[in-house]
Amino acid sequence: MPLRLPCTRWLALYLFSSSVLAASPDGVVAVSHPAAAAAGARMLAAGGNAIDAAAAVQFALNVVEPQSSGIGGGGFMLIHLAKTNETFIVDSRERAPARARADMFAPEGLPMEFPLASTSGLAVGVPGTVRGVDTALRRWGIKKLADTLAPAIELAEHGFRVNRFLAADIVNDGGRTQLHPETAAIFRPGGVPLAEGDWLVQPDLARTFRLLAAKGPDAFYRGQLARAIVEAQQRSRSELGAAGQGRMTLADLQHYQVAIREPLVGHYRGWTLAGMPPPSSGGLTVLQMLGLLERFPLGDATQGYGFGSPKTLHVMIEAMRLAFADRAVWIGDDDAVAVPRQGLLHPDYLATRAALIKTDRRMDTPQAGDPAPWDKTAGQPKPSRIKEESPHTTHFSIVDRWGNVVSYTSTIEFTWGSGITVPGYGFLLNNELTDFNFVPSADAAEGNPGANDVAPGKRPRSSMAPTLLFRNGKPVAAYGSPGGATIINSVLNVTLNLIDHGMTMQQAIDAPRLSVTHATGKASCEGGQTFMQPPISTATLDALRKLGHAGLGEAGMEGCRETIGSVQGIVIDPSNGAHRGAADARREGAVTRLRAETASTATRH
Repeated sequence: MPLRLPCTRWLALYLFSSSVLAASPDGVVAVSHPAAAAAGARMLAAGGNAIDAAAAVQFALNVVEPQSSGIGGGGFMLIHLAKTNETFIVDSRERAPARARADMFAPEGLPMEFPLASTSGLAVGVPGTVRGVDTALRRWGIKKLADTLAPAIELAEHGFRVNRFLAADIVNDGGRTQLHPETAAIFRPGGVPLAEGDWLVQPDLARTFRLLAAKGPDAFYRGQLARAIVEAQQRSRSELGAAGQGRMTLADLQHYQVAIREPLVGHYRGWTLAGMPPPSSGGLTVLQMLGLLERFPLGDATQGYGFGSPKTLHVMIEAMRLAFADRAVWIGDDDAVAVPRQGLLHPDYLATRAALIKTDRRMDTPQAGDPAPWDKTAGQPKPSRIKEESPHTTHFSIVDRWGNVVSYTSTIEFTWGSGITVPGYGFLLNNELTDFNFVPSADAAEGNPGANDVAPGKRPRSSMAPTLLFRNGKPVAAYGSPGGATIINSVLNVTLNLIDHGMTMQQAIDAPRLSVTHATGKASCEGGQTFMQPPISTATLDALRKLGHAGLGEAGMEGCRETIGSVQGIVIDPSNGAHRGAADARREGAVTRLRAETASTATRH
């Protein structure tokens, strides 16, 4: 097909870029792809609110970032309503089907190989995105579902230009766009992977969105489309045979429900943060790390700390190792297994854990602590209020003219999810169930609750961490990131940059990040790209190496070459109410602002 622009004027916005930071008294959308940012702007310009814009962005991302999220997956939408000053979460995380069992990824006691298991139907969780978005729209939106689908329908129908990130993910797919013919036909037509600049049209996906627009979410969870989903996830890899077939049934789809959850709320140096409770580990782990770090003067260069100093990075690494040790044992879906969230965040428990951090050396591999003595609810069920991990994933943040805020992270788990495209419908299915433990960990004798073992109807543990930052009871920033377990550390880095190091949102996003995701793990850090300022120096890395930290390369070498996350953020200036956005150059981030009922886009390349 020849390269051509769609006729829709709104979509052309993203081709004309200027600056990165945008300010507006009306609405701001910060997204990882400019076409999706334009879709959100279209809703705001038409009188919609942040929830309407979030729906449009999510559907558009299914078109332009199909490797990261879509209607075959799930996510967490963190919402703040300005009028009532309420903050809550629409949890559309995927669920295990009713026939799921704790040992299904280790049927003979030995875990399946991840590449095989994650590209078989066994890995597919019951998708929640469609039900989650529809629930948010019906309760708090202004526009109808069909309105918010319109930009995505046009994008899928008319096509868009493949950017370098999508092209790279097709080439470096680990085989996932090649295993199933429907997926290969879209992203490798004629056996040739799409390249940057190619035009991608997705007619099957456009028809699916038109079906949802006409008949609503029940068209996804019942009927012909539901039967196609069930049939598609019965595929397996030949090496696994019948053991790799999915266990989802029509009943699982029909009975899927979202949960409306209260956010997890914590405090750091006088600021308040609202984030994700379980089944995500994101909010708990971020708040735990902040609690461990609060006793160290991270922003004080006169005491040897400050951004990028050896002392600051050392205590950050140690806090990550301690928090991830607790995460591995204690955090899962607490609708199924009670999570000791009060104990994990109790000041006295945090004090015992922080005491393990020594400023002059790396600690030995820490074990999970025992938060039970500080948890009044330990052993009690924690039902949600039912009102009706991955290198990729995607995150976006939105504020509208009324001050409503959405911070939304969504995913199909691994890049390209299961690699299975539903035949005739054009969307990928997730491989979310591989976020569960492959080998059951429950052990009463060892005190291990098996918090993340597979169980029927259970949600797998997530790392997603959409976040709102408050000052004096009012939201001042919203942000989050993709990146599997590194999501947690990307959010931590940005939070410290904002609060301890006094950076603007754009500076906080641009700054190089540090990450450790295992108690025994090696540190990874960013560098080598000009926008990552200020850089982490070789002298700092040498100092960390002398303290015993691994993963930073050889002595005297730069050692920081990773890319960690992709944070998209908005800011509400408490002094004048101005709305600003900041995009991440780690992807093709874009900020779209609404001013005088017109939209303009600033793209970060």
